[in-house]
Amino acid sequence: MLTKLFGFHQQTNNLRTEIMAGITTFLTMAYILAINPNILGETGMDKGALFTTTALMAALPTLFMAFYAKLPLALAPGMGLNAFFAYTVCLVMGYSWQFALTAVFLEGLVFILLTITNIREKIVDVIPETIKTAISAGIGLYIAFIGLKSSGIIVNNEATLVSLGDLSTGSALLGMIGIVVTSTLLVKQIKGALLIGILVTALIGIPLGQTHFNGVVSIPPSIEPIFMQFEWQHIFTRDMFVIVFTFLFVDLFDCIGTVIGVCQRANIVENGRIPHLKEVFLVDSVSTTVGAMMGTSTVAVYVESAAGVNEGGRTGLTSAVTGACFLLSLLFAPLFLAIPAAATTPVLVLVGLMMMTSVLKVNFNDYSEAIPAFVCFLFMPLTYSISDGIVLGHLCYILINLLSGKHSKMTTGMYILAAFFLLKFLI
Repeated sequence: MLTKLFGFHQQTNNLRTEIMAGITTFLTMAYILAINPNILGETGMDKGALFTTTALMAALPTLFMAFYAKLPLALAPGMGLNAFFAYTVCLVMGYSWQFALTAVFLEGLVFILLTITNIREKIVDVIPETIKTAISAGIGLYIAFIGLKSSGIIVNNEATLVSLGDLSTGSALLGMIGIVVTSTLLVKQIKGALLIGILVTALIGIPLGQTHFNGVVSIPPSIEPIFMQFEWQHIFTRDMFVIVFTFLFVDLFDCIGTVIGVCQRANIVENGRIPHLKEVFLVDSVSTTVGAMMGTSTVAVYVESAAGVNEGGRTGLTSAVTGACFLLSLLFAPLFLAIPAAATTPVLVLVGLMMMTSVLKVNFNDYSEAIPAFVCFLFMPLTYSISDGIVLGHLCYILINLLSGKHSKMTTGMYILAAFFLLKFLI
């Protein structure tokens, strides 16, 4: 039954490992339950309804991924795109949140069209192999930076952009303790080290004043205030086109980058191809469309899925466990939300380390391959964007090889994709 439902094979997969991996993924990305309502709530949307919708649109798409694509990938309303939704579209451009939801709905419909016509799969195929290899390393640096920033180990600095935070107290101290504890568990090869690290760090956070329990059970609020709230009168304006294009572009290449990176880390890439890729893209596109109807910003594949993969998750059963945890969070929200950001910092940092191993596959003796790969994985953390890293790496690959006379390495698809990338800077 597990084989048919989730692609689980008793000969190669372990039930306990898949369950632990699913819980680890959930705990690593559970922060979205608190952050997404706070960000989108800035637009005037009902925060209680947003909490329920966020939990549902993490649970249902992830379960859909488990049963349909059978891969250890989790989805939820995406970070970055929710900030663009709230701060740019609504607060800066002055549009209503109903207008922004309409843009997300249209983006989802375009995604579905691109998926059923196999265009998204073809985009993956034309990305140079060295860039695909660099994506995993870039995501490793990216999620490690996210973890360090969320706990205050790395902070903003007006003079140098970033600098080291105060490690002697608060969240930063807890994050550093967690890194040491979880690293020790990994070195000692303790099964479930990442999950244990999260829980132990959260417990240490109690005497440090970083972990706060505010109950165990709560009743989820209704989503009625934000359900099916669309606004159609501005859909043929230039602003709507630019907003939909931005949502589409960022989500498209964030998804491609995340799927490539996580699947490479899981060693489930077969002959350079990712199994069930079309199914993954269909889950992603349908989830975004349904998410807009439910009242949230773009739903995306989460890079934190790599945490579960590094715990040994390899099948849809991992995603099923993660989705089930998000369903439970509807009733046990106070308990899950008590886990501080610093408790997930060690997992993000150490998973980042593990994903960096793909760098070994880059041919550093060939600068036409090495330089674009370096640009790709360097710019992901520096621009705080997976898609920007892919764009700049691909354009660098085209220009360097074109100017070096290495035309044989190019394909028509690479040129078409480069032209599409240039639109990002022109619109």
